[in-house]
Amino acid sequence: MTLTVGGKVPAFDLESTIGGRVSLQSLRGERFVLFFYPRDNTPGCTREACDFQDKYDQLKRKGVRVYGVSKDSIRSHEGFRQKFELTFPLLSDPDNVVGKAYGAFGQKKMYGKAVVGTIRSTFLISGDGKLEAVWSPVKVDGHVDAVLATIKGEPAKVAPKGKAVPARAASKKPSKPARR
Repeated sequence: MTLTVGGKVPAFDLESTIGGRVSLQSLRGERFVLFFYPRDNTPGCTREACDFQDKYDQLKRKGVRVYGVSKDSIRSHEGFRQKFELTFPLLSDPDNVVGKAYGAFGQKKMYGKAVVGTIRSTFLISGDGKLEAVWSPVKVDGHVDAVLATIKGEPAKVAPKGKAVPARAASKKPSKPARR
């Protein structure tokens, strides 16, 4: 499935650190950010999660919830949340099923070598389950500021690796979005 800005996103239903499960259906009517990251407690993933936490109140004031997704277990996620005082839920995708559906898992370059793994990606999803914007692959530094700028309707200052695609722009694939 190819994701298109303005199109429906794939359904998901994942175990959550807030207890129970979080699904696309349970978030109906809520605007939210779904960010995929490779692994709990690694330097880049920690910086990204902490940056979302630092800006979480601003995102909430704009009516946007935040969910982090990785293949790590709920136990690992709970430790990560506690250690870094993250107040938003983390979702466990142990088999990368949702990551694959969103194009956030596959071949990528790591230290110049082709590897298969999680492609750091962020999706802004509307309350009716449509893709508003996508950033993939993400460069951590400045990324959350770019997400917040897009949510506020401001021009995004995007790091070279990450590319914001607002709903009014056309994009065929989340991994090769149009530049704003």
